[in-house]
Amino acid sequence: MTIFKRTVGVIALAGISIVAVAAGVQAAEQRPAELAPLGEPPSPPDNPMTPEKVELGKLLFFDPRLSGNGSMPCSACHLPELGWDFPDKISLGYPGTVHWRNSPTIVNTAYYGNLFWTGISKSLEAEARTAARGGVAGNGEDDMMEARLAFIPEYRERFNDVFGTEYPLMRDAYMAIAAFERSIVQRDTPFDLYMLGDDDALSDQQKRGMELFTGKAGCSTCHDGALISNQKYYNLGVPAYDGWETDELAQITFRFELLAKGSTEEKYRKWKDDPGLYFVTKQEADLGKFRVPSLRYTKYTAPYMHNGMLETLEDVVEFYNQGGGTNDWAATKTDLIKPLGLTDDEKADLVAFVESFSGERLTMETPDLPEYEPLPAVTN
Repeated sequence: MTIFKRTVGVIALAGISIVAVAAGVQAAEQRPAELAPLGEPPSPPDNPMTPEKVELGKLLFFDPRLSGNGSMPCSACHLPELGWDFPDKISLGYPGTVHWRNSPTIVNTAYYGNLFWTGISKSLEAEARTAARGGVAGNGEDDMMEARLAFIPEYRERFNDVFGTEYPLMRDAYMAIAAFERSIVQRDTPFDLYMLGDDDALSDQQKRGMELFTGKAGCSTCHDGALISNQKYYNLGVPAYDGWETDELAQITFRFELLAKGSTEEKYRKWKDDPGLYFVTKQEADLGKFRVPSLRYTKYTAPYMHNGMLETLEDVVEFYNQGGGTNDWAATKTDLIKPLGLTDDEKADLVAFVESFSGERLTMETPDLPEYEPLPAVTN
């Protein structure tokens, strides 16, 4: 098994042998069965990762030419220097619009079965395409973006080397971006090192928080496994995005999304909150439900929830401590969330443990992007 070294934008196990642990090395302290360390990222058979493909995907991830007006790269909403997300309640929108949901981090998205808050994309390849073409996101068209890439000699050469095509195809561009995103993983967090046998990787406070996480607080009911998410969908009573009350563009975007996703006229006129998973299933039992996000790397991804309405991890813990909140979809609020009765010290311990799911901040500089082929000189 390959053990990666720490590199810019890629984190892996630093000297900890998974093989040894799997072979039966017993740790001194008992580890919670509900949780697990993160394994290596998958490399799908139909889109295997290679260094050349990852490097091409990196360039495309930062290239604004993969958007409608040539100004909205993937990195506009997934800023590496912050949390590989957007540091506001609602993500950045295509120029002239605003978005309508919080931008999730791309760190560790390699492990998700479904992407976006309602699981509308079944792979990172499909996620890249959805984002690049979304009306309030990239707003691009494949033929237009392919034409731009075709005028860039370096891209023609790179696409030919990686995919064997004469000219770049957006289908392949999305595969390269997905390969790059699968390389942005973090597997040497204090939590992972502890789960792999290092008893000192967590502080005493974090160990107390871990007991709460899997016990009194009940967090591991939904935040379990290696990804720290069961990837299911719930309505927690998160209040509606407050920008819809005062921001005219946000109101327009909300109505646009209702219309585009097939709402009836009655619902279009009356609904004031994000219907969530309902847009996918059209089942009223799914109103207000959103996917359980991974808690990995959340130390750097504030604000939280699908609409960014909770500013800090302390706010998130207090939200759960109170038994969630109230929104327009009260009938579908999950019975799993109840008041917890945590003390101030217990809440602090729980936050400290959640922070152990994050290691050092992952950063990456914007690469030098390929340039267009110069036009031939005009002679008389």
